[in-house]
Amino acid sequence: MTRAERLEALQQAISERIMILDGAAGTMIQSYKLDEEGYRGDQFADWPCDVKGNNDLLNLTQPQIVEEMHRAYFEAGADIVETNTFSATTIAQADYQMEEHAHAISLQGAQIARRVADDVTAQTPDKPRYVAGAIGPTNRTASISPDVNDPGLRNVTFDELVGAYEESVRGMIEGGVDMLLVETIFDTLNAKAALFAIESVFEELGLELPVMISGTITDASGRTLSGQTAEAFWYSVKHIKPFSIGLNCAFGAEQMRPFIAELSRLAETNVCAYPNAGLPNEMGEYDESPETMSGHLQEWASSGLVNLVGGCCGTTPAHIAQVAQAVDGVSPRNIPNLPVQTRLSGLEPLVLNA
Repeated sequence: MTRAERLEALQQAISERIMILDGAAGTMIQSYKLDEEGYRGDQFADWPCDVKGNNDLLNLTQPQIVEEMHRAYFEAGADIVETNTFSATTIAQADYQMEEHAHAISLQGAQIARRVADDVTAQTPDKPRYVAGAIGPTNRTASISPDVNDPGLRNVTFDELVGAYEESVRGMIEGGVDMLLVETIFDTLNAKAALFAIESVFEELGLELPVMISGTITDASGRTLSGQTAEAFWYSVKHIKPFSIGLNCAFGAEQMRPFIAELSRLAETNVCAYPNAGLPNEMGEYDESPETMSGHLQEWASSGLVNLVGGCCGTTPAHIAQVAQAVDGVSPRNIPNLPVQTRLSGLEPLVLNA
């Protein structure tokens, strides 16, 4: 099945049913309990600094682990898996002095996921499986000073972010992703750099893929870390005409619901939600059971709030299997047809009525 054929099938599927995204990569990788040597592999045995914790590096050093993770999520019922590339940019890889390997990590991450998706699709050709190129926010923010004593200070520029994202995006497209997912957005300016990079690479390569956008509301105030409400965030990125808009991370399903409901009311595209397995406990671990989480998402689905659902931190194939079962047969959210109005965004939205 060609990429064009898969994307045609994707548009048909999303109109007919709620689709399933995978669960947490980090949670799965942590279950392997890899030590420093395990992360390094033979290829980086003599690397000059520690690399333990660089999960994306496993695309190069432990590809079989990444393959097993993707396969487990597909077997649990996922339609879409995310590439293991959340930190596969030169900016994020600088923590490990691995900037020069960012493209290879992106390329290999996409190739691994593509290989597994094609293999599973061959077994069930009536249900194609898809690969989303995961693009994380990096470990820097373009809108907020890293020094409280110098509010005007920035440790990254917009152009630097664009360049880093472009390299990663090229690798993932070359590796065969079906769509791109800009996720865990805490700073809309970072997201805009990613989206600008994506459009630039599309123009460069003469193609266009679906783009998914997923923000992160950081606390009960209902704002991202850089201060935007969910509504203002949507107005900031809707010009991209994304395949989906949604939220992930920070919250469990119970805490995330009101903000997903708001996006569901406002977004003229698909809504995607993949919450954590509850809130972290005292040890930073996630305790919400697959049954509890799937119960929340079943209620969301029955209330007509979502088109795609999955899991973020703390979720496992067991969570995804329960979620897939819970929303099976529930009709997807109807996309609203809203009146044309001037919709502006700062930290809060401004809608001009005629």
